[in-house]
Amino acid sequence: MNEKTPTREEAYQLLTRYNKSESLIKHALAVEAVMRYFARKRGEDQDKWGVVGLVHDLDYEQFPQEHCLKSEEILRENGWPEEYIRAVISHGWGLCTDVEPKTEMEKVLYAVDELTGLVVTTALVRPSKSVLDLKAKSVKKKWKDKRFAAGVNRSVIEKGAEMLGVDLSELITDTIMGMREVAEQIGLKGSPG
Repeated sequence: MNEKTPTREEAYQLLTRYNKSESLIKHALAVEAVMRYFARKRGEDQDKWGVVGLVHDLDYEQFPQEHCLKSEEILRENGWPEEYIRAVISHGWGLCTDVEPKTEMEKVLYAVDELTGLVVTTALVRPSKSVLDLKAKSVKKKWKDKRFAAGVNRSVIEKGAEMLGVDLSELITDTIMGMREVAEQIGLKGSPG
């Protein structure tokens, strides 16, 4: 089968075919926006990075025990390029796959996937319930409380920042900036002062 470059529309259709959960779809949109932001900042292909972000958890709702592995199968069946498939699989490195993130795109996905969850949770406990007025220091304050957003794997975020050669504050700020672009779609427009 010939590999073709998947469009954003094809990626979204695939995502919504396998995921009905509103929270998983919002997570995918958040990660897509952050990936696009990082791609622009680094002079990379934002459509490619965005599409990878959009489908990174493709299999999570229906196949949580086979996370990443089922995505690989689904993307192959749909003729997706190897580069996209590898990026999706690599975000589960050390958790559910042994595919280490090597490219910039893979490292960014690995670093921001968990971080978007922490940003969402931090935004939702603020009076504004918005990502539009959220700053990295607020996320870092919540970071220290291990009971806050306990499901967020902070060591993955730290390892991702290290792989990218950026400090945690910069990674958090860039993640917030990317999420601001889709604040309304992901339910984090809130009512900033």
